[in-house]
Amino acid sequence: MCSRFERKTTKDTLEVRFEVTSSSIDELPLDLSQDEIRPTDPVIIISQPHQAKILSWGLPASWDNKPLINARSETLTERKTFQPLLENRCLVPATAYFEWRKAGRNRFKNRIALENDEPFAFAGLFTETAFTIITCAPAGNIAGIHNRMPVILPKNAELAWLDPTQPFDTVAPLLTPYTESCLSAEEDIPPGTQQDLFA
Repeated sequence: MCSRFERKTTKDTLEVRFEVTSSSIDELPLDLSQDEIRPTDPVIIISQPHQAKILSWGLPASWDNKPLINARSETLTERKTFQPLLENRCLVPATAYFEWRKAGRNRFKNRIALENDEPFAFAGLFTETAFTIITCAPAGNIAGIHNRMPVILPKNAELAWLDPTQPFDTVAPLLTPYTESCLSAEEDIPPGTQQDLFA
């Protein structure tokens, strides 16, 4: 589950990396660099090529007080909430995401990013006002941290994911663990915390 992520980018970085027009970025009333983005926060997403916009993270759910911040890749076509959104695909720019590793009674926060710390994009689905991040099984080298990870799209697959003329069945194979390069995990262990030897 991805419940926190980071986007530390400048206007130039966002414009060049995601080929977003400068006029589109200039219209965004939001700081382009955010250390820790949380559910319901306003977030920059890319809903079509060259076009950025701001939406709230988490789809409202009538049966739950909590917004749907994640959507499991394996069941997207089965869930009535997500079925109408399968052609409403977006990119969610990020530079890292955070996950908590459980060890006995302790939980340790990990910052997970590309080894070169370059920006990347999560695969998402969106409505007029909100979006959700799609998750999948974890990449091998971070599987010990959590049993899920957000789908990080290969750079050369981003435009295909955005293309509304591509049926969902055509792009669904992109929703897999990230294998383009190794992911780097940096664990934050609070001072004085002891590891549970029997975890």
